[in-house]
Amino acid sequence: MSKNADLPKRFVVAVLLIGVAFAALWLGGFVFWLLVAIGGLLMLAEWANLVGATPRQRLLAQYALTVPLAIMSPLAAGPGFLALGLIGAALFFTGATSRNVRLAWGVAYVGLPVLALMVLRGEPNGFLLTFWAMALVWACDSGAYFAGRAIGGPKLAPSISPNKTWAGFIGGVVAAGVFAGVLAAFFGLPIALAAATPLLAMFAQAGDLYESHLKRVAGVKDSGNLLPGHGGLLDRLDGLVAVAPAAALLVLLLK
Repeated sequence: MSKNADLPKRFVVAVLLIGVAFAALWLGGFVFWLLVAIGGLLMLAEWANLVGATPRQRLLAQYALTVPLAIMSPLAAGPGFLALGLIGAALFFTGATSRNVRLAWGVAYVGLPVLALMVLRGEPNGFLLTFWAMALVWACDSGAYFAGRAIGGPKLAPSISPNKTWAGFIGGVVAAGVFAGVLAAFFGLPIALAAATPLLAMFAQAGDLYESHLKRVAGVKDSGNLLPGHGGLLDRLDGLVAVAPAAALLVLLLK
């Protein structure tokens, strides 16, 4: 009973996750902020466990992160330089009070992608841009999975993640590029963003490897058990954590 026996459960959970994310993205505004803010706090809790923080330190880091998250709300200042500065302040506050540098880094690791998603959604064509940033990661993951299974071959980083192959890496980059090409051809995604998508797909896979490294150091298989068949939120969103800030920066530079 193996992995394959768990596939139906994994599929149902994945469909539910995508459905909730798409609905919140479509609604935007307060609903989208609430989803990403709650997700950020849950991810920080998983990060705290990975880096060996105490329950008190974990709560302290979450408390610090709530300040920039609250500022990002459409009912407050929204995403901007104030929120960015407060993420930096929360990082230093967490480090100074907990004496745990790795926990403090987690505040930025979680807070910056949340800010980036809010920035993207706040753009005039924010639904398309945010969907592109999120879905290119899904396309990359799917392409990597199927190419890796079908082709196999040399391992990408055997000491970090033994199941990942170079074939899967290339398959993920190609799948994300094709997906972005479809968005550009039929839905108006700027050509420059479509052209940058293969690079972002590499970021997504680097984010995946980084989280695999964290789990290997911590001696755990998953970052959490929140999602049946999938592990924790960090396990599912590690690629988006790396992609979202880069995607938001690209969009802002191209304005």
